[in-house]
Amino acid sequence: MPLRPSILKVVAYFDLFSYPVSMEEILFFMDREATGPALEPELDALVAERRLFRLGTFYSLQNDPSLTERRLKGNQHADELLLIAGRISRFLYQFPYVRGIGISGSLSKHYADEDADIDYFVITRSNRLWIARTFMHLFKKWSFVRGRQHWYCMNYFIDEDALEIEEKNIFTATELITLLPACGNGGLVRFFDANNWVASFLPHYKHRTSATPPNPPPGFWKRTLESLLNGHAGDRLDDFFRRLTTRRWSKKEQQGALDGKGFRMSLKTGKHYSRPNPEMLQRRILDHYIDKLKKLGLSPSSGN
Repeated sequence: MPLRPSILKVVAYFDLFSYPVSMEEILFFMDREATGPALEPELDALVAERRLFRLGTFYSLQNDPSLTERRLKGNQHADELLLIAGRISRFLYQFPYVRGIGISGSLSKHYADEDADIDYFVITRSNRLWIARTFMHLFKKWSFVRGRQHWYCMNYFIDEDALEIEEKNIFTATELITLLPACGNGGLVRFFDANNWVASFLPHYKHRTSATPPNPPPGFWKRTLESLLNGHAGDRLDDFFRRLTTRRWSKKEQQGALDGKGFRMSLKTGKHYSRPNPEMLQRRILDHYIDKLKKLGLSPSSGN
């Protein structure tokens, strides 16, 4: 019995995305450590009570076999996109002041539907985030010409002075434990160490790897631009880009602008970060999760 609430919380979270999970994934995302032999009889009991449904090798709150087909198709597409994401990460690492690249979003969970984006989490040198972000987003504008903009979604930036994530909840914990290191071994190792709080939500976090493949050597343009912008001129330019971007996004929010998928556009900006507004997608997912826990007879506080 003690394992059942933990099992249901995992399945409930991924049910928000209609994503059935395997026993191994349940073990990985549980809020307490357990073993396969201890988990199996609990899963069998939940299935017998029809609180869970077994869909092949997966478990779900929904008795819908099509979810397995959808998942397997998405896993296969993710394999293809992860190869592309690896190559692009090495390219993005060559932009000035980039110190770490991680693959995030649904792809980091090994799933991609047909119109999936490739999302990147970017760590920059301290006090140079806005220079790095601006150069990277100028390049992204060119990617629209080739119809490859969905491969270059750099949507979360922090610098080395803001490695600890401010919002601490099951959503951000899940994003951190699944973040795939791509480039920038040093920056990402420090980032994962700075967010050890995740283990209080997901104990397996302390066992995860933070190593990346060997970093590509910095190219000519990365070295040259950093040498030119390391002084006061770089400080002023970074502040200019931050003010410019903040004004542009404030205008978008006031106008109620929508992104390509129909969601309200909103960005939180500061000297050391540029990230999606947590009051949008993150809050919506957490609210749905808490409602789902209540329906399962679990404590809503489990979803905070």
